[in-house]
Amino acid sequence: TSNKRSLRTLFRPAALPPPVISETSPSQKKLLAHQRGKKQQELLNQMLIDRALEVYYITMDETDGRGAAPPIRELPSTVRKYFFIKADYLLMKECVHRNPVVPIQQQWLMSMLAMVPQSLMEGRDRERLTEELLKEIVRDYEKSMKRCVLRRVLTKPDIKELDKEEEAPLPSLPLGLDFSSTWRNSFIKEKKQIISTLHIFHPTMKILLDFGYTTFFNFLVVDFSSSRLKGPVDCKSFKTDASLSCSKAEEEIMSTWYQRITSLFTQSEALDGIKLDQLESFYNCAAVLMSNQLKELLGRTTESFVKLFDPEDRSHLPLFKMDLTFDENRMEFYPSLQDFEEAILFVVDCIGQTLQNFQTIRSWLTGGTATLDAELPPHTIQWAKSTLQKSIRDNLEGPKEHFQGYVENYGWLVDGTAEERINRFEAEQPSFDEYT
Repeated sequence: TSNKRSLRTLFRPAALPPPVISETSPSQKKLLAHQRGKKQQELLNQMLIDRALEVYYITMDETDGRGAAPPIRELPSTVRKYFFIKADYLLMKECVHRNPVVPIQQQWLMSMLAMVPQSLMEGRDRERLTEELLKEIVRDYEKSMKRCVLRRVLTKPDIKELDKEEEAPLPSLPLGLDFSSTWRNSFIKEKKQIISTLHIFHPTMKILLDFGYTTFFNFLVVDFSSSRLKGPVDCKSFKTDASLSCSKAEEEIMSTWYQRITSLFTQSEALDGIKLDQLESFYNCAAVLMSNQLKELLGRTTESFVKLFDPEDRSHLPLFKMDLTFDENRMEFYPSLQDFEEAILFVVDCIGQTLQNFQTIRSWLTGGTATLDAELPPHTIQWAKSTLQKSIRDNLEGPKEHFQGYVENYGWLVDGTAEERINRFEAEQPSFDEYT
């Protein structure tokens, strides 16, 4: 066995090369430590400083061309630091503002437009105003989105020079529900209590609401919208038509709306779930609901009548007969302008006096005398009369000018001036030769 060669003797251990120890050269260290962003920032800062110095020299040369500009002291490190921070913030802010914003959805615009009252969507300039409104909404939306993105991306430095920069606060996040304790049982309990005490949720009140809607949604106590098609009317006929319309409307409402309500409350199902001690509050709720329906009808009728005299839309303006009379050496309008104004304002008073004698359900059932409060608010009547008076004055400017022209051209024939001239001529007894 000693003569046998072992495997270890056949393969000698490999000789490893000596370790290579190399040192990094200065140029390699500089290359490894190079940061492109840092170099660009230093270059940008140097460009800002050079530009500021250039502007400074130009300004000093313009103000004092005789002498050289005084040497500029190097700014303190803190000032330069704030200057660079401000420049960086404004640059980043401009970059954020240039980013595109997700456009507002078309259905959102249509939903906002649907919230505008129909009365404001009428008129000659409705298309232009609608377009301006939508542009303003889009502009505010984009501005809010940019502000929100800016607040989430950048933090404004605490520098006095940036106080004037517009920056809206971030929208508050919605508060979550508190599920730390069970709430279902208490919610159901409170809901039952609300339903039992808030009578407007009672099925009878819902039926009462339906009665009012189906009866009044396209009904007016007085409607003179087609009066212009009938031609001119005199003031007396106008007042008579208004009185008759109010009387007929009251009779119609009494035979339809009020009769259906009284029939409803005579049924036993109308008081389901109402305790004996809740009857008074239940009937009071019904009275308030009925009063609100009547007030809404009268208010809508008043607004419709006032709208007929809108100076911007005279397509439905009623036509009135007015005569220019001469009596006892006086020329004047008949009816007078005061009577004409009184006839128009009479319609407002007539509307306000209608539907004032409807009994409450409680008094109708018990034989009492209490009536529903259907009186128009004073501010509504005041608004209607002041608006009509202004419209009447504006529409009577033409007849007044016509009357004044008659007075200036022919007034001397009726005020005694012509007769005085004739008498003076006859008293002088001139000869024919004096006029030839």
